Amino acid sequence: MTSSLTAPRLNLNEPKWDQSTYLGRAKHFFTVTNPLNVFLTNHQLDEAKKIVEAYKRGQLPNATEAQLWQAKYRYDSAFHPDTKEKMFLIGRMSAQVPMNMTITGCMLTFYRTTPAVFFWQWFNQSFNAIVNYTNRSGDSPVSNSQLGLSYALATTGAVTTAVGLNSVVKKAPVIVGRFVPFIAVAAANCINIPMMRKQELQQGIPVFDEEGNRIGESKVAARKAILQVVFSRICMAVPGMSIPPVIIHRLEQGGFLKRYPFMNAPIQVTLVGVMLVFATPMCCALFPQKSSIGSNRLEPELRATIKQSGGSIDRVYFNKGL
Repeated sequence: MTSSLTAPRLNLNEPKWDQSTYLGRAKHFFTVTNPLNVFLTNHQLDEAKKIVEAYKRGQLPNATEAQLWQAKYRYDSAFHPDTKEKMFLIGRMSAQVPMNMTITGCMLTFYRTTPAVFFWQWFNQSFNAIVNYTNRSGDSPVSNSQLGLSYALATTGAVTTAVGLNSVVKKAPVIVGRFVPFIAVAAANCINIPMMRKQELQQGIPVFDEEGNRIGESKVAARKAILQVVFSRICMAVPGMSIPPVIIHRLEQGGFLKRYPFMNAPIQVTLVGVMLVFATPMCCALFPQKSSIGSNRLEPELRATIKQSGGSIDRVYFNKGL
């Protein structure tokens, strides 16, 4: 049952915690990236959407405040903030930890042979392409040709970097070779994300005033959004791809993995998983999801639009994507 409200008690358009602080953003993303959300059924997600949309319309669902926040975060975990479409399961942020711990753990384990490097870098970029498409900013469609080009360039860049560095570090200490997968992943992120969001760079992303009124599309905002996402993604990979190699190296020197070589991959995957549980939300929180830029830095035509509207807008806001 629902009943009319004079004004909703909660603002479900915004996160529960203050997004102007890093701690508030971190709490928000710990909830958004909760791996348990992967197990939510379509029925549970659709029910969460109904509750949130009813509440926003000024109706009061038969739910407590805690249940309203739970519905909001279930909704946010599965539906794109701009298109409102239900996102592909493995592209959701809640799937980041289970998917990345498996892929990264295998990249760190099987990095010595060219076929293994090729396969796991290809697999990783296939996954990244899905994530980048799913979490793109704005409501701009991505063409199949753009999707294919981004995928091909990122995969080629990652494989070339990994194979090339492996040949360079053959005579270096073993520990040096263990960091090759991270460098390849960082290089691929610098290619994959801008290419996947090329249309945003060409046409701009929606920017809004503080009240949520759409002003237009900005290429300047798109560049800022993409740079923030690239930086966050690289930082996200640092703990899981730098700490486990050191631990595994010590285990090999101590003889443990020589006696139990079959434990290499499970240990790597587990270590990466532990790192990602914390690194994923903490790095997503580096920049506000609802990012902003000074209106004086916008394109001349947008500044003219703001001036013509008679508004004194100092900053505009946009969804940076993930």
